Amino acid sequence: MDSRKPNGSLPQLSQPPKYGITKPISLAGPSEADVQRNTELEKFLIESGLYESKEEAAKREEVLGRITEIVKIWVKQLTRQRGYTDQMVEEAKAVIFTFGSYRLGVHGPGADIDTLCVGPSYVNREEDFFIILHDILAEMEEVTELQPVPDAHVPVMKFKFQGISIDLLYASISLLVVPDDLDISCVSVLHNVDEQSVRSLNGCRVADQILKLVPNIEHFRTALRCLKFWAKRRGVYSNVTGFLGGVNWALLVARICQLYPNAIPSMLLSRFFRVYTQWRWPNPVMLCSIEEDELGFPVWDPRKNPRDRFHHMPIITPAYPCMNSSYNVSVSTLRVIMEQFQCGNGICEEIELNKAQWNTLFERYLFFEAYKNYLQVDIVSADADDLLAWKGWTESRLRLLTLKIERDTNGMLQCHPYPNEYVDKSKLFPHCSFFMGLQRKEGVNGQEGQQFDIRGTVDEFRQEISMYMYWKPGMDIYVSHVRRRQLPAFVFPDGYRRPRTLRHPSQHTEKACEDVTRSQSGSAERRIKRKHDDEAVDEKLSKPRDCSTSNFGGTSHISIGQEAKLEHLRTGDADSNSVDRLLDRDKRYEEIAIQQARTDGTVSEPSCVKSAKQMGEPVRQELLSPSEVPDSETREIYRPGLNGKTGDFASAYMDNEEI
Repeated sequence: MDSRKPNGSLPQLSQPPKYGITKPISLAGPSEADVQRNTELEKFLIESGLYESKEEAAKREEVLGRITEIVKIWVKQLTRQRGYTDQMVEEAKAVIFTFGSYRLGVHGPGADIDTLCVGPSYVNREEDFFIILHDILAEMEEVTELQPVPDAHVPVMKFKFQGISIDLLYASISLLVVPDDLDISCVSVLHNVDEQSVRSLNGCRVADQILKLVPNIEHFRTALRCLKFWAKRRGVYSNVTGFLGGVNWALLVARICQLYPNAIPSMLLSRFFRVYTQWRWPNPVMLCSIEEDELGFPVWDPRKNPRDRFHHMPIITPAYPCMNSSYNVSVSTLRVIMEQFQCGNGICEEIELNKAQWNTLFERYLFFEAYKNYLQVDIVSADADDLLAWKGWTESRLRLLTLKIERDTNGMLQCHPYPNEYVDKSKLFPHCSFFMGLQRKEGVNGQEGQQFDIRGTVDEFRQEISMYMYWKPGMDIYVSHVRRRQLPAFVFPDGYRRPRTLRHPSQHTEKACEDVTRSQSGSAERRIKRKHDDEAVDEKLSKPRDCSTSNFGGTSHISIGQEAKLEHLRTGDADSNSVDRLLDRDKRYEEIAIQQARTDGTVSEPSCVKSAKQMGEPVRQELLSPSEVPDSETREIYRPGLNGKTGDFASAYMDNEEI
């Protein structure tokens, strides 16, 4: 029998549907075991409290409604003040859009709401938004913790409205009247707008595109909710610190949904780790092809833009102009992310073999047991409002300290910034602390007694921090090196250090992560040597030591006084054979509290805050011991794809048994 069509052509074989830039890896659906694991996963998410209540959801809607009313009144007032007609005043308005986790439908209890205010062309950001609207919000009782950040890459106004955290952006478009049904996914909305408005608009445009490009929105949402929870528990959820933020995780999960279009959330979770442990960075993750437009905005393209070649983990946004959403990732943070991917992959394999449960995957990362040396960054200020702004500025630049350490040690000293902040509740003045783990690069045999001197590195970082435009008296930063045994008690959940002999309940998690680390560690002889080195250090700790100080200088913006002079920190594998001379913290904190009281006028003292030299305030500016270190960049140049062509990004992962 002839199978030709009436027109004489042969029937075409059915092709599998294409999602994204490549065909799916697998079109297989779930098995009975997958369905059972998915049921257990969803039960775990509910028990973990990842879904908000109906009451909180209703309150969020109410708050968004109030903010919409406020910005409409604000625009009408500006329209009237600028002499427009009564009809223009009547039609004038601003429109509120949401983006981020709230727009994607994966927000949890207490999460903030990312919002965008779109206004007419005659309402500007610098004065109208950050001054006039700011003052309107500041006078409202419902608004607390108001913090404008006008100099950010994407300018934002942060505040709480009736207890709900809001991040409010502003974009001015080239229309005199903003329609209620404005379609911001249309490229025409970008005509004649500045780059800051483009970046602000792109948050909403990217969220809409993601939802359009995934095969099953509900499966995507559940999988993304899981991965965000996992990333926070494992300490790799923070764009500002150099890890991945909400949009990065959304794009990574969306790509897995495209590669496995019929998979349910439990399957997507295991495939996520399976694919990304084999991904060959810096090949980019993309949901669709990068398209250029006549508007001429720059798009991510390492073939044309030299700067794009230095990105370590490109995750490209799907809306024009396509950008790398993960440009903050460094060599050190990419290493940490990949280690956690390996750890998650190992646990998911055990779950599929019924050797582990879902709670094992989501165990907290024991950061303060992972390293032997840490940098502690203490941030202090005169009052809580100042701390909010000062901490935001400092935290946004902690990533630079990681990059500088990588640069100045030629990549030999690895730095792991931890995104969580800590507060010593026994101290009455506003403060917080951040920590970074330090270790020598694994797999590299260093010279006996090799030392790293990062005094100049930390001093350079401190000088950059001191350039804060809105600095006020009382704002200070202290950086110190601490060994694991010297970590303060307030970093531990129960306020005290867990005995080293006890093991974490999650034996599976620790075992999987240790296996990954061991595969890259040195010989048994070197491990024995480390043990002897630690014993030698323990003996040193029991001996009395003096504390010498030297003036390190200061700046006109930050009260910088005298600093602790450190002993050499020798790094065999991040363990030191000698310990730095630490200042007495309680005495230092007491001096800061007294200084704060003087600033507030509660102590008989001149109203102005004295300079660092007058205060004699010891800054815990710390370093790793002196040694000449070559000053060279360690960034990787962009590498071509698997097929040898730089422009082909389709096959970025290694061979997989399912491909």
